[in-house]
Amino acid sequence: MSNERTSPSTGQVCVTCVADSLSVMDEELRTLTQRLRQEAGAAASFSYERLAATRDLDELATVLIAPEQPLWARELAAFRLGVAGDRRAFEALVLLLNHRDPQRCASAAYALGRLGDPRTARAAAALATNELRVAYALHPVRLLAELRAPESVPALITTLARRFRPHDPYRRVALACVEGLGALGDEKARPVLNEALVRPELARAAADALKRLPAQRTPRDRD
Repeated sequence: MSNERTSPSTGQVCVTCVADSLSVMDEELRTLTQRLRQEAGAAASFSYERLAATRDLDELATVLIAPEQPLWARELAAFRLGVAGDRRAFEALVLLLNHRDPQRCASAAYALGRLGDPRTARAAAALATNELRVAYALHPVRLLAELRAPESVPALITTLARRFRPHDPYRRVALACVEGLGALGDEKARPVLNEALVRPELARAAADALKRLPAQRTPRDRD
């Protein structure tokens, strides 16, 4: 899978973007491997080092379907397959995206963002809008903003509107929706962002997001 990015103005490869992307990937992998090495423990150190070092994608994929594999092994295999663009990681990564452990959610979101599977946005939207699992919706919401898929804006609008209920405890999810809608810059988000504007905990982020939407047309502009 290529990490090359092009400049919108010139169409040429942006060397700085490539370097930044690789730096972020290195940091994500380093954080993941340190956490999972501790989770595996000394007793499983040989198995861990083998999984962390192998270049055999089939070996990694086998871990995802083999019985009685520990969670750390499945997560490591799924992450490595995901960033390699191997779609055999999809189901495992989606399960991890909605895990009760935020660190697992974050690593799964990172890998899904690089997997290139067309099912990813639909799965993330389903997780973000599932009110029974809203406590774990933060990373699906952020992933939707990153993907910029057709499902992204409707899902973020729906999730944010539900956070306006009295005494809703999921402020971080609401804030992520506001920030994501600003990044996506879709005019359809204006009504829900205007609603967020009157809520003190979201007002600043909503104001910033509204500035990123297309300028509203006046009646004179339409003539």
